[in-house]
This record gives sequence, structure tokens and C-alpha cells, in this order.
Amino acid sequence: MKTKLFIFAFALLLGIGEALACSRVVFLGRDNLTLVGRTLDWRTPIPTNLYVYPRGMQKQGMPSGNTFHWKSKYGSVLAVSYDGGATEGMNEKGLVMNALFCKGSIYRQSLNGELRSMSLAVLVSYFLDNFATVDEVNEWLEANEFAIYGKDFDGGTEAALHWAITDQSGNTLVMEFQKGHLDVYKSRDYRVLTNDPPFQQMLAINNYWKNIGGANQLPGTVRSPDRFARASFFIEHVPDTVDYKTAAAQVLTVLNNVAVPLGYGLEDAPNLSSSQWRSVADAKNLIYYFGFFYEMSVFRIELSKLNLNEGAPVLKMDTSANKELHGCINDLMMPSAPFTPMW
Repeated sequence: MKTKLFIFAFALLLGIGEALACSRVVFLGRDNLTLVGRTLDWRTPIPTNLYVYPRGMQKQGMPSGNTFHWKSKYGSVLAVSYDGGATEGMNEKGLVMNALFCKGSIYRQSLNGELRSMSLAVLVSYFLDNFATVDEVNEWLEANEFAIYGKDFDGGTEAALHWAITDQSGNTLVMEFQKGHLDVYKSRDYRVLTNDPPFQQMLAINNYWKNIGGANQLPGTVRSPDRFARASFFIEHVPDTVDYKTAAAQVLTVLNNVAVPLGYGLEDAPNLSSSQWRSVADAKNLIYYFGFFYEMSVFRIELSKLNLNEGAPVLKMDTSANKELHGCINDLMMPSAPFTPMW
């Protein structure tokens, strides 16, 4: 009993102060259907454009110094914030990667350049460019140490993030840096990620709510542990044998349940976030759904129907210039220069 009370009190303490939010869920359905949904929540507008990158592009992790250099093996679709950093994406092998805010993150740093460094702006691209499965990612992480460089944004906010990666099989890997150490958690059972506290502590808090039973009571605030508990209960209790259209709708409704209402605010809490956009990545059929909360519609990019061959152009959807998008937007994607990373 004391342990449960401690966990509950700890969860309440986490809600004090700023609410910098995002939520992610994984739906595992019939016929090997894997859908990864997420909300992007922030206190100020985050302009987000969509890019499609072909295979065979030469890239690097930092503009200079001891860094990574690679040629992309796989094409991908990316959501790029501020036109300078990949927030999430899916590659042509159905590997999905999402970055979420985690204010406790302290990255491994490279002193005197002894470790190769990677900018946060291109970290998502690196994994989507090079790997097809979670097991491949995990094997690489076990064999390689690397440092991360993150540029501040939004008036000086530290870019503190953690990541979740899911493949076509539904296997998920969570990456977190705590006090300079990379912690990795891998399981098909890890179907939800929000923000703080660190993942292991979040699982303990969620176990408290599981013992109560979500049919009896669920926490209802926009705090990260509360969103984690609600998302976990609902994604595990929606039917998994439904048809495709219903499955996608179920993911969207779970996301709506953990979204932060537009304009939400409290006295003495000026930095509360609102949900700005949501996405659903279909890892099986390679369809990427996207929509802004201030628009009524969700549109899609069908990655398998685009030219991802080496030498094909980068494609871009400038969402600031295109409003009320709906349906498949493949034909609306325009040739573009690659985004310029915020090194």
C-alpha cells in the first residue's frame, strides 16, 4: 500500500509546473496491421511541413567535426518542425519513429570530439534511412556509442526529447537519455509513450492505475502520467479484429481522448500546451495520415505509390500554403530542396 501511495503522490507532483505534452499509441490489429498514432502538443505554434525523401541521398549528422556520414538505404516520409528538424516519420519498410518532449533528458556529450555526434535535427532521419526493424536498431545501439547535440528552440527552450520506434511487426523500442546514459526498452507490449517521468517510472505509475481498473476510474488531467494511463487503457480495450477503416478511426479517437484542448489554460500556468496536430502511420500499408487540430480533416501520403528511387526529387508539402487538405495528397507534393537542419 505504501508503494502505491508513493507512486500516486509522485504522479501528482509531476503535474506541478509546465505541461509540455505529446502522446503516442500503437494499435495492433488483425492481419498484421500496425498503426502508430501521436499528437504533437506545444505551448506556441510549431510550423510543420511534410517531406518525402528518396533512397540514395548522402547525409551527415553535423555540419563538421566527428560525426556520422551515410547514404540512405530507404526512402521515407518526414514531419519537419520549423522546416529545420525531423519530428517523426516512416520509411518504406514500415519503420516508424516519433520524438516526444521529455524534460528530464540529459544527452551523452562528446568531450574533445572523442564520440561521433548527431544533431537532433537529423536523428530521426538517420534511423529511418538505415534500418528496417526494431531489432536492427537495437543491435546498432548495442554496438555504437554516440553523442547528441540539440539546438534550443522556441525562445530558448532546451530540446529535451525521447523517442519510440515501431516496426511492421508491432515491436517497439523506446530510447531515453538519463544523466548522459542511453536507456533502451524493447517490447511489443510497449504501446504508449507520453513525456515525463522516465519510461520505467511511468510504467510503475501506470501499473497503479491498472490495479484500480480503468473501467472503474481513470485519471483525467492533461498531465503526462494521466495521459499515459488513459491511452494505455483505451488502446488495450478497443477491438483489434475490426476492419481497416474502423481501426484507423479507433486510433484517432484514442488520440482525441488524450489530446489537450485548443486554447486550454489555467491561471498562473502560462506554458500549458495545446494539441496542434496528430498523425497515424500505417506501417503495413505504408500510408501516413496527418491533420491539424484546427482543421477538420485528415489527409494522407501513400508512400508506396511515390518514386523513392535514388535520384528522384525530394517532395514537400508546405502546410502553411495549403489549407483544408483532404484525401491522398501525393499529387500535391512538390519537388523541393531538402530541409535545412537547425544544427
